[in-house]
Amino acid sequence: MLLLTGCESMKVISIDYMQPAEISFPNQLRKVGIVNNTAKTPDNKMIAEPEDPQEEYMEIRREVAYANGDPRIATESLAEEIAYRNYFDKVVICDSALRANDRFLRESTLSEEEVKALTSDLDVDCIIALENLQIKAVKTVSFLPQYGFLGTVNVKAYPTVSIYLPERKTPLSTLTPSDSIFWEDIRVSEVKAKQFISDSQIIEEASEFAGTIPVNQLIPFWKKADRYIYTGGSAPMRDAAIHVKENNWDKACELWKKMYNKTTSKKKKMQNAINIAVHYELKDSLDLAEEWMTKAQDIAKKIDKINKDTPNKLYFNIEKVPHYYQTTIYLFKLKERNKQLPKLKMQMSRFNDDF
Repeated sequence: MLLLTGCESMKVISIDYMQPAEISFPNQLRKVGIVNNTAKTPDNKMIAEPEDPQEEYMEIRREVAYANGDPRIATESLAEEIAYRNYFDKVVICDSALRANDRFLRESTLSEEEVKALTSDLDVDCIIALENLQIKAVKTVSFLPQYGFLGTVNVKAYPTVSIYLPERKTPLSTLTPSDSIFWEDIRVSEVKAKQFISDSQIIEEASEFAGTIPVNQLIPFWKKADRYIYTGGSAPMRDAAIHVKENNWDKACELWKKMYNKTTSKKKKMQNAINIAVHYELKDSLDLAEEWMTKAQDIAKKIDKINKDTPNKLYFNIEKVPHYYQTTIYLFKLKERNKQLPKLKMQMSRFNDDF
């Protein structure tokens, strides 16, 4: 963004805002049980498959390894993370494998009778079950002439989680998210770089990490983002920046609106409109933020000379249409937040919308 605006002074504003979860639980659902419903597996050793190294990265060794994660660790991690978010009144864990003593193969999902028995025994309203956990590890060793041998392990974890309600015959939903965790270290030899972290430690730490992966899909979560405001170019802009530094955004917004109405410069008008949009987003007035950002985008079209004959491929070209690119990206983020707001309010209504 600083490159886009050349010598214009800008200030980065970090904001935290809440995102809705994928799953919406009824308000009356206050107590949840977290269970380990994974099937018994022979072992969870890493099964490695050698691959050709990528020479452009100075790799001298590459392996892809697969394993079953540790469901007990993942179930505990899942329960701890859900409890930490304070979304439910009560979180109960049953990390012993429900299917550990199965003698015959059966469907991985819990039956209606099992769900009713579990909710009754645990005194909960629903069951969240870990039903599978697999991990894939890419292990590499690279030679760095000035440092030694760099060992890396990039693991992708694939947990499967289902949500059960006692009055339903089938799961309310089944989630199959994935995410990655990474380790690296430099050692004096290729052998030591290959063995800088043990397979058992990989499985343990990846399983703990895997338990946290589905939580953002189950519970509303906070997201951090950066916004940018213009702070230079004129005395009123610098005065407004001082108000921002003193956390007096209303005073700053008054100055930006005066400058927006007074200036004849398209660029200054756009900059003040962007600042006003950031102000309203910080106040969670997303409709007003979107309104002002739309004004900024309309002005950016004129600055970058965009019209109906402008090829679509230029619309997101940061070099050819920098002002339109900047305003369009921000407007898209505001529209996404605004669109998600009804769902978020519904999910947070159990707290009287205090979020």
